[in-house]
Amino acid sequence: MWREFESLVESSMKEWKIPGLALAVIEDGEVSLLKGYGVRDLRGNEPVTADTQFLLCSITKSFTAAGLGLLVDEGRLAWSRPVREVIPEFRLHDAVATAQLTVRDLLSHLSGLPRHDWLHMPADLTSAQMLPLLRHLVPSRELREAFQYSNLGYMVAGIVIERLSGQGWQDFVTERLLKPLGFTHYGFGIDALVAAADAARPHTMVEGDPVPAQLWPVPTAAGGGLNASAADLAKWMRCLLDEGRVGDTPLLSARTVREMGMPRAWMSRSEHAEIGDSHYGLGLFCENYRGDRTLAHSGSWFGWATLMTVVPSRRAGVAVLTNRAPGAVTSILTFAALDRIAGREPVDWFQRLLAKRRADLVQQRVDEKARTDRRRTGTQPSHALEEYAGRYEHPAYGCIEIAHEGDHLAWHWRGAAGALTHWHYDMFVTPDRPTVFHPDNLALSFLYDRAGRIDRIAVPFEPMVEDIVFRRAKDAPTT
Repeated sequence: MWREFESLVESSMKEWKIPGLALAVIEDGEVSLLKGYGVRDLRGNEPVTADTQFLLCSITKSFTAAGLGLLVDEGRLAWSRPVREVIPEFRLHDAVATAQLTVRDLLSHLSGLPRHDWLHMPADLTSAQMLPLLRHLVPSRELREAFQYSNLGYMVAGIVIERLSGQGWQDFVTERLLKPLGFTHYGFGIDALVAAADAARPHTMVEGDPVPAQLWPVPTAAGGGLNASAADLAKWMRCLLDEGRVGDTPLLSARTVREMGMPRAWMSRSEHAEIGDSHYGLGLFCENYRGDRTLAHSGSWFGWATLMTVVPSRRAGVAVLTNRAPGAVTSILTFAALDRIAGREPVDWFQRLLAKRRADLVQQRVDEKARTDRRRTGTQPSHALEEYAGRYEHPAYGCIEIAHEGDHLAWHWRGAAGALTHWHYDMFVTPDRPTVFHPDNLALSFLYDRAGRIDRIAVPFEPMVEDIVFRRAKDAPTT
């Protein structure tokens, strides 16, 4: 049965140009397929194996939720405990949310904050440095009003673990989860990947082909910073299927595993009838595939794409780890494996998602043309270029420095830098740099005060709220 499936693995990797992939499949509670395909890095020919480490990305969230579950099992925490009782200095923009946000709300993405990912993605701040900045982030919804995915929320969840356990998040997860699970090929962060004897490297797409990408750190480690192999991830899936047991030894209580998999926040309705509505539990997606209840988590970071799915009723699980993003291969292989395990007539996800990919590529070209068409040609900035130069600050997002360099402006923001292109009037855009982690084609709108002096920059770092406004520093020169 799996020979035909492996043919699908190879054809999917070829069509979606995936350099390397690791796969783990569980049937009836036992591993039935565990294998690596392709290469770890296009700059070499080392093969991916079942022990090759990949960045798990947001699959990490299931481990952070489970870590908090251990503390609940021990009576040291309640899911309904307000975060501020554990972290007294914790503050959000809204006073009510600050006082009432619970650990369960954090893990279910119900804080009212949208992603605000560009607060952490430059990777120049620690979690301790970012914690006091949360109060300056504008929410887009009320507390518990709607699901809004938040890596920053899981960063806070990691701090909760540290405060209650007295250990760093990495040490706690290692000692309380990974070692008891029997993990042997794992680590935390990019330094560990570099040091590992068998580890993949990320790739991104440039003009339709995969190229090696920058190995970028994950500053919200509790939300996405765990590295592991497919062989080790299979052990975690078996633990979830066995309601928290590792063999005959309890690791998590069955009650905690059920709490993790209980739908708490409605996420979305799939365009595919086979999937239906998606909800979020505690560190896990709660979904339904062709009548089977599934628990899952996907993951994506610069050059990585992952997916882990378990089906409790069938004691089945599938994990797909790849070193290329974005892509649909993780879903194609997961659904195909689940169809084969269930003995169903398989849905042709390859052709269905291939058609969607081609339609999306066409739409991207349409959107890019529409974006270009919106540009008003023949316009000029309202001020001389040197009047835009200076330092602009935001209490959470930091400092943007604008320099006048010859016939253009350049920007520098928390490690990102480059020439700005005049778009129209007082709007300039950042460069497109696909092989590095960078806010590409970001619109910077310069504003001026009643005296006509440039004094602000409005930047759409978070699309769910109004533009983030950086104000010229008081000691920065004005013309």
